[in-house]
Amino acid sequence: GKTENISLPSNYELKQNYPNPFNSSSNVQVQMINAGRVKLVVYDILGREVKILVNEIRQAGIHKEIFDAGNLSSGVYFLRILVNEGKDFVDVKKMVLVR
Repeated sequence: GKTENISLPSNYELKQNYPNPFNSSSNVQVQMINAGRVKLVVYDILGREVKILVNEIRQAGIHKEIFDAGNLSSGVYFLRILVNEGKDFVDVKKMVLVR
């Protein structure tokens, strides 16, 4: 059997969610170069926090999450990532929910 060489990501990254636009749930991928506390928060267009997707320690590597929009209404939402309270990495991606 061929052993796969698992290489760690070379940078922190919050990938654009897919599909986007989406109508019920969307996939989110996070790259971590070191272990750390990951907080993924969804905000509405007015900046109100609508959902915390993740708030826990994650190991280095690639992590896949699913954002289930539940009963949120159509519109633009923002997904914000903070690694170690934002000291190591901060980013925001725009998501469009279409019912």
